[in-house]
Amino acid sequence: MRFSKLVIVAVLSFPAVGAVCANAQSASQSDSAPKLEHFDLNLIDKSLDPCTDFYQYACSKWIAANPIPADQASWGTESGLQYWNENILREAMQKAAEPASNRSGYEQEVGDYWAACMDESGIEAAGSRDLKPELERIAAMKNKSQLAEQVAHLHMIFPGAWQGDDNQTRAALLGFGSQQDFDDATKVVAGIDQGGLGLPNRDFYLKDDAKSKEIRAKYEIHISKMLAFSGESAPQAAADAKTILAIETAMAQAQMDNVARRDPKNLNNKMSLAQVQALTPSFEWKRYIEVVGAPPSSPHYLVTSPQFFRNLETLIQQHSLHNWKVYLRWHLVHGSAAYLPKAFVDENWEFYAHTLVGAKAQQPRWRRCVRAADRDLGMALGQAYVAAAFPPASKQRTVTLVHDVEHALDQDISGVDWMQAATKEEAKTKLHAIEDKVGYPDHWRDYSSVKITRNSYVDNVHEATAFEFHRQLSKTGRPVDREEWGMTPPTINAYYDPQLNTINFPAGILQPPFFDSGMEDAVNYGAIGMVIGHEITHGFDDEGRKFDAQGNLRDWWTPADAKAYDERGQCIADEYTQEIPEAGVKQNGHLTQGEDTADNGGLRLAFMALGNRLQAESKSVDAKEGDGWTPRQKFFLSFANSWCTQVRPELMRTQVLTNPHSIPKYRVNNVVSNMPEFQEAFSCKKGTPMVRANQCRVW
Repeated sequence: MRFSKLVIVAVLSFPAVGAVCANAQSASQSDSAPKLEHFDLNLIDKSLDPCTDFYQYACSKWIAANPIPADQASWGTESGLQYWNENILREAMQKAAEPASNRSGYEQEVGDYWAACMDESGIEAAGSRDLKPELERIAAMKNKSQLAEQVAHLHMIFPGAWQGDDNQTRAALLGFGSQQDFDDATKVVAGIDQGGLGLPNRDFYLKDDAKSKEIRAKYEIHISKMLAFSGESAPQAAADAKTILAIETAMAQAQMDNVARRDPKNLNNKMSLAQVQALTPSFEWKRYIEVVGAPPSSPHYLVTSPQFFRNLETLIQQHSLHNWKVYLRWHLVHGSAAYLPKAFVDENWEFYAHTLVGAKAQQPRWRRCVRAADRDLGMALGQAYVAAAFPPASKQRTVTLVHDVEHALDQDISGVDWMQAATKEEAKTKLHAIEDKVGYPDHWRDYSSVKITRNSYVDNVHEATAFEFHRQLSKTGRPVDREEWGMTPPTINAYYDPQLNTINFPAGILQPPFFDSGMEDAVNYGAIGMVIGHEITHGFDDEGRKFDAQGNLRDWWTPADAKAYDERGQCIADEYTQEIPEAGVKQNGHLTQGEDTADNGGLRLAFMALGNRLQAESKSVDAKEGDGWTPRQKFFLSFANSWCTQVRPELMRTQVLTNPHSIPKYRVNNVVSNMPEFQEAFSCKKGTPMVRANQCRVW
């Protein structure tokens, strides 16, 4: 997600990040009207036993009727919504691209961005023209002391350095951005993160199994091809690819692993600029900061992984100037690939979309352009989306849902028997301080300084990236902007920010199948209610619980309550540490513990909220209705329906190794098998697979 913080922001996420799209029969191949998925009880496979495999019971018929399109790495009930949302954005961009004398500023930017991105013939004619001056800049380096200046320049022109979370591990050499201070969330300081990789994370370089070796071999070939496209001879490109893989492997070895990064205490390393410089004497930090235009960070910088930078110093000294030029050239070409002629685009797709996630065909260009525009000008495009797709009534009903689920957590905290009164009081103080953000920001971002033209797609990306990078850096030393959003309105996702103590639900996810204004409460509480509960629970998962109501990293737990919490969290981690046969790898339950805790707590809170709502209306969750189902049953069926997804093995493997979320099947079955409320819904007997002998529960 586009967020500047170095601490992990808890997001809902889907397995098809960057790959979900359209209606199964037509979305990828035509411009026919998209279809949204609505919860349908006729898709329940009653020939199966819900107590044996609830995911199959709820999803098998839908999955059989919706094969994964060739240009997708996964396909779920939310995929039609992704296509529907993108069509709204496409229509807005096409309209903005039409010649008109009265176009507003943001319409001009959005329209010209669209025109440049869709101009395939112009992009082909330009070839690597726009890459040439950047390659020459790198070639002109005289010594390694210029490394900081060159890295700074790359950070300003390509998305990555400011994006936050584990995206920063893939920025050239390192990540740099602004963030709230861990110990005083009212302050914004500069954060410095590990980086440097071209593969998804360090495990791809370090694992020694056959599949990992195969991927590394294909990655080396990919690097070689891309360098050859940029003008190197084939023998030189092959040699340079080996150099790049060696450098990145050494960086991967130096990086903090993704489980350790989940503990904010491990990231809270305060240093003066002189101390940062002492970590890497060969990297001129003052020059880097000067080039990117970052304000001074007072009273300190946050360095997430000091050991990485100590090892980086050794790496800088070990490799020659030539090798560093090779490394920078690769990251330039890699960062540019999606915006260059077809040869670059196709090879980039071949490795990153086909090899790593299993897509069989490329998505149509218009979809790629919409997504790039949403990344680069998303708060401008978001205005058009909200106007077309998110009426005030939808926002109000969502706000009511949020309040209902928050009240359920208040009840839950009161009722748990493993927390002492003092800790419960602190927990409720934090809960009541959570700020709810629904749909879209109160104030839209001003893009008037971004110079977008129809002349060059890659130049537009550079311009938008520089704007956003500088916007992020300018926060350093200024009061925290509590109104800012980290996701654009059309995004199908949600997140909890532990340092702002906010929950955020973009308008893009407040649509069917998650939120459906035409559906009864049981359906909406099962789908979007679980999403709401998931994000609220993140404030009290194993990571979020370490922050207080003001967003400060502070231990507000009594030792006994912290121990009781950790025991419950360990139950979750143990349960989700499991072989994933479909992916051929084992899931690390400590990596997914926070998200798994949020899934379990989120669904339980949503069910409590539904019960309270129906009780207030003198209704029962167990009263059989005219369709033959009870609200309790429809709640769980709607929850499962919102996660019905097929995932290609390649993407599944990549997700299990890198993503803190479990795959959809386990996000459903592992959760319901922990819930007596589910077993009562379907009369599941003790000993059946959906009745876990050791049921885990934190919230």
